[in-house]
Amino acid sequence: MNYTSKTSKISTSIISSNNSTRDSLKRFGDKRISDLLVESRNINVHKQRVREFIIEKLVFIGGLTAIVFIALIFIFLFKEGVRAFFLIKPMEFIGTHILDFDDNRVFACMWQPVGEPGKFSIVPLLIGSFLVALPATVISTILGVGCGIYLAEIASIRMREIIKPAIELLAGIPTVVIGFLCLTLLATFIQNVFHTTFRLNAFVGAIGVSLVIIPVVASITDDALRAVPSELREASYGLGATKWETIWKVVVPAGISGITASIILGMGRALGETMIVIMATGNAALVTGNIFSSVRTMTATIAAELGAVPHGSSQYYALFLIGSVLFLITFVLNLIAEIIINRMRKKLKL
Repeated sequence: MNYTSKTSKISTSIISSNNSTRDSLKRFGDKRISDLLVESRNINVHKQRVREFIIEKLVFIGGLTAIVFIALIFIFLFKEGVRAFFLIKPMEFIGTHILDFDDNRVFACMWQPVGEPGKFSIVPLLIGSFLVALPATVISTILGVGCGIYLAEIASIRMREIIKPAIELLAGIPTVVIGFLCLTLLATFIQNVFHTTFRLNAFVGAIGVSLVIIPVVASITDDALRAVPSELREASYGLGATKWETIWKVVVPAGISGITASIILGMGRALGETMIVIMATGNAALVTGNIFSSVRTMTATIAAELGAVPHGSSQYYALFLIGSVLFLITFVLNLIAEIIINRMRKKLKL
């Protein structure tokens, strides 16, 4: 009798629990909780996909907009620059025949657009630009790459926290301030040390421009070397290599693409610098290979003359042609750098 009563109680409890479970499953209408969870998950997945689609399209639009702007700049520069060939003979952009002091007819490369007749040779401007950019790139490469290697591989955490912000702070100094310091202090110091004829010259401008490039080269080099997998360092140490051997034979070759990119970017920055070269190079359009001679760069010429030149004149279109040449040089440098980087990656199998 007791067994029967216990059995009935158990069955009754089971039935009641099943009834309560059914009631709980039917709390949200005719759908089960599991179905609601599946639907909620599907809704969240759909929302996530919509967000990703929107972000993807925004990134695509941003990249396409940048390409369109660059293309428009390219078209505008070359459209205005090509008009110079209709007003000036193409040969005159290299040089023209003039009479010297002995009334002899000689071929000379001169930029004197306001003369009569005007002389529009861009050769002195090209030479001046590279006389400033190349030494500046060499100086910034030696100091910037060395600083980047020190930050990435040698410096302690405390030293890195001090030096890294200091380098980034140097990049924030206005170029007009650097140009003013080169004009007032550095030029006199260089003349006293090297006894130069010209107080303002290409070397003074190169040092000033290198101060702008060093933070760029150092930061990108640091990032490139820190991106090298730590497994390569550990494998090198495991083979018995010293720290310096690991840096020069493993880490630097592995990050050479980033280092090369920093150098190319620095050279492009040097070619495009304006304020420092206007104030520190002397602005004399001379054909010379002497780094201690006064020079004039393409950017300085555009900045100094474009604001005062009559619109639609020969000089106006010649300045746009100089801008087109500068744009083309920068594009070719980036293309060569990309080819070199790809070959290095294949060689190192990175």
